[in-house]
Amino acid sequence: MAPSRRASIEVRPFGTLPNGSPADLYVLRNAHGFEATITNFGATVVSILAPDRRGKFADVVLGFDDLEGYVQNRKFFGATVGRYANRIAGGRFILGSNNYTLATNNGANHLHGGTQGFDRALWTAMDTRRRDTLVTLRYRSPDGEEGYPGNLDVEVSFTLTRDDALRIDYRASTDRPTPINLTNHSFFNLGEETDILGHELKLFAERFTPVDDSLIPIGELRAVAATAFDFRTPARIGARIDADDIQLRRAGGYDHNFILSGKRGRPGVAAEVYHRKSGRALRVLTTEPGLQFYSGNFLDGSITGKNRAVYKRRYGFCLEAQHYPDSPNQPHFPSAILMPGDTYRQTTVYQFATL
Repeated sequence: MAPSRRASIEVRPFGTLPNGSPADLYVLRNAHGFEATITNFGATVVSILAPDRRGKFADVVLGFDDLEGYVQNRKFFGATVGRYANRIAGGRFILGSNNYTLATNNGANHLHGGTQGFDRALWTAMDTRRRDTLVTLRYRSPDGEEGYPGNLDVEVSFTLTRDDALRIDYRASTDRPTPINLTNHSFFNLGEETDILGHELKLFAERFTPVDDSLIPIGELRAVAATAFDFRTPARIGARIDADDIQLRRAGGYDHNFILSGKRGRPGVAAEVYHRKSGRALRVLTTEPGLQFYSGNFLDGSITGKNRAVYKRRYGFCLEAQHYPDSPNQPHFPSAILMPGDTYRQTTVYQFATL
């Protein structure tokens, strides 16, 4: 482990967007040398430096070395996605007596906020505090953006804790009823291999939401028991990923919402991941009712990321804490509608350790 030092925040220029606006990097460090870097373009996690069991630090999230990589390649690496993370069937929903049509960018469906989601926005830095190792970013999504009703004011705070966790707190308010479902879309790889199939995963979920051919939930809450989706005890991600299961075939692996066990009033444990060779471990805690586990099935080697690494199929995995996909069209799912006068709140913690 690196010698003790003071916690710090460093602000650096990250480049210029095509419209001429400058983007910044916020480098958060704690006294152990654990480090997370955030950019205000897309409120994006650019890097997380975490040690292995021998104290060697490495970047454990996928992404790019420069701003141009994030602008040119919309794969949501590390981004804050919204106004609605995941898919909405047909890009349509009914709210009250009104029918709304959203931008479609995933076949006939709406995905991760549409063609110009929150990941494409330049957020404004509102607060940086070295004592708390925190940066808060703000964005106003105007009424009608991508088809959504209401002006939505969003704040996302990234806090690097003393015990090597990146805590993300979300807040939002609106002037009209609107769906909202925010998450962070970081791709993780805790080792230095070219895939994540050897990572051991535990999910605190008894059920998941099976999907149709376009990856929209069919409405069923299906038990994970006796299926390839049972991670209630730790199992390698690759152990059953190619099993003869129609759900795995539809997604090319795992790309499913898991229904988290227990009440979600405060951050509860949603997932644990362990990379045996490096000793790195990741625990995810969240207030959200669901966790989308995505095994990087659509990475295809067409993107070159940090340090000229080619991101091939299943090179990274995502654990996206959120509401269920397509909730605005499925009233038996937990409601994702924010009303005027109410405040949307969500907290997700990515806690790192070595074993």
